[in-house]
Amino acid sequence: MPSTLTCRVEGGVAQVRLNRPDKLNALTLDTLEDLVATARELTSNRTLRGVVIAGEGDSFCAGLDFATVLKNPPRVARSFVPNPWRGTNLFQEACWAWRRVPVPVVAAVHGHCYGGGLQIALAADLRMTTADAQWSVLEAKWGLVPDMSGIQALSQQVRMDVAKRLTMTGEVVSGERAVDLGLASELHADPVAAATAFVEQVATRSPDAVAATKRLFGRTWSSSDRRTFARERIEQAKLLATKNTTIAREAAMKRAVPVFDPRRR
Repeated sequence: MPSTLTCRVEGGVAQVRLNRPDKLNALTLDTLEDLVATARELTSNRTLRGVVIAGEGDSFCAGLDFATVLKNPPRVARSFVPNPWRGTNLFQEACWAWRRVPVPVVAAVHGHCYGGGLQIALAADLRMTTADAQWSVLEAKWGLVPDMSGIQALSQQVRMDVAKRLTMTGEVVSGERAVDLGLASELHADPVAAATAFVEQVATRSPDAVAATKRLFGRTWSSSDRRTFARERIEQAKLLATKNTTIAREAAMKRAVPVFDPRRR
């Protein structure tokens, strides 16, 4: 059976591809497990500097493949059980695991970005999209709500009224409209090239500072001022003691190209 997901790492950049083009990259339970396993493997890669997630063929991802998934009710039931340590079940972890990868993760979206596919995109740090891509919180079509971390991600990206409208109606919006609403980050004719260029740019920065940035925003976005200030102090104190901070400071003073220690975090 061909893999539902591929991952190639070159020059510190992982190119991850949803790989069911004949099914518009609709998600199966195997795909969800592949997403979790790949995210965890990349998290342990000390030379990694960025991740680009895209879809093969004509779409990013058309959402969950209900016809395939519902053929195995016992497996679906097991997949709903949350991990007590992570607090996520398989459906949620397939998306949220990418938030834990300590490098920038960018979704490059074209074609359909529906349901679970949209929730994977929202778990990325940035979302590059073509203007004519189709975005939808499609669960409303099936009488459901987003349950692959989508509620949390939507609350961080768009106003509450926008999140409610999209979730209640399941309406389809263009990539251009998705940028206006805050679902997507930027419009590009070639989102994969734009995503790759972004992660390559970030690769010139200290990997320790980049990882700290993800942690800070991820852990404090809805926190109180006091808690955020405390997290800032903790992360900054750690950074001041790292070799990569010294490398970045010395390179900036000399206007040289920094060569960072890959043993980040």
